[in-house]
Amino acid sequence: MPLPFLTADRAFDADDDVALPYDDRDLWRRPYRPGPWRVGVAALMLLLASFVLFAAIIIAATDSLSSAGVVFGIAVVAIACALRLLRMGAWVSAHGVRHVSFFSTRTVAWQQVSSVRTVQQPVRWLGLPRTVQGQALLLVRQGRSAETSPPLLTTHNSDFLGREDAFDRAADAVEAWASEYRRG
Repeated sequence: MPLPFLTADRAFDADDDVALPYDDRDLWRRPYRPGPWRVGVAALMLLLASFVLFAAIIIAATDSLSSAGVVFGIAVVAIACALRLLRMGAWVSAHGVRHVSFFSTRTVAWQQVSSVRTVQQPVRWLGLPRTVQGQALLLVRQGRSAETSPPLLTTHNSDFLGREDAFDRAADAVEAWASEYRRG
């Protein structure tokens, strides 16, 4: 079963210099692969959900259906959280850039973007309150400062922790999309 939210830029597999290698640029896509931390946590959540689903079957066979329904609901919530965790990140298309976080999604049209740049600043480590020095990809909207919006990508989030080269490629890809569509 293909999982489109796990697909990545095929330019990372090839050694060509095409910045925007997609045929259909109207589709929303993530210009990088999800990181091992994000995929590992989602896999553990799905593993836990499978045990909870098995427990729901046992409870349904031995106890009341209402108890099994509650346990089944817990498993469905765990599966939904794992899928949302895999969907988090920066997505680009010809329409704009979309920043998907766990509880919200923010979309900015390319016409509203004044710049996309990489800066050195304190960033949150794996989304926790602890900050470390790292790089962040900031989106600056027209008429606003960069401090008003959270960074699109950081070197210490669950996609790029310990993968500086992957962060550089992803930041370059988002900047290439921005430079291509801000002109138009």
